[in-house]
Amino acid sequence: MWNPAVYLAYADHRGRPFYDLLARVGADAPRRIADLGCGPGNLTADLTTRWPDAVVEAWDSSPEMVEAARGRGVDARVGDVRDWAPTPETDVVISNATLHWVPEHPELLVRWAGQLGSGAWIAVQVPGNFEAPSHTAVRDLAHRAHWAELLHDLPFDTPEVVRTPVGYAGLLSDAGCAVDVWETTYVHELTGDHPVLEWIHGTSLRPVRARLSEDQWHRFRDELIPMLAAAYPRRADGTTFFPFRRIFVVAQVR
Repeated sequence: MWNPAVYLAYADHRGRPFYDLLARVGADAPRRIADLGCGPGNLTADLTTRWPDAVVEAWDSSPEMVEAARGRGVDARVGDVRDWAPTPETDVVISNATLHWVPEHPELLVRWAGQLGSGAWIAVQVPGNFEAPSHTAVRDLAHRAHWAELLHDLPFDTPEVVRTPVGYAGLLSDAGCAVDVWETTYVHELTGDHPVLEWIHGTSLRPVRARLSEDQWHRFRDELIPMLAAAYPRRADGTTFFPFRRIFVVAQVR
């Protein structure tokens, strides 16, 4: 289950890639915008500021996130992005930090490119940090004998789900799009006793939490804390630097 409050704990940090992605979308007056994986809707709501005349639709697989988005006035619905298809007037498709949860998302991107009209935009951002210490620590711990039976087949075991920037560029170029692809590593300055744990608690640790009982979860968490502390040491001023690589894909259908 997604928890909007936990996810929004780092709203400023999580929001910056959305705006960096949106800055490269050159649509002047789109008729309809789809935000796929809208989360709690705090970023979706800003789409109407940039494009006040556009109809904005939003999808998310989490009922809790959709409820939070609707509370912000977003026209959100519960749905799987794999089931979404553009209407004829869709001019912009945005998916921010969502498609890495969908192993077959490269096929979705190609399909959307074929369904959208000429001049339409696809803008996608996915984390590219699956080999970072934050993720390798979770995988290493999950593979230890006392956790392996419960956690051996979780999605964080497949970092190859996310392609390289060149891979996305080739994929959408071959699909008939003009492409703009780049990657950025943000160095987030976090505070608190266990800030990296708190960050991944709202995202990549969700599948772990769902598999474990309350007692098991606390034991897993207690074992993970020193691993993360060693990988991301707290500085003398109490802050922790957390590098986070992200991949951006903006494509315009020719």
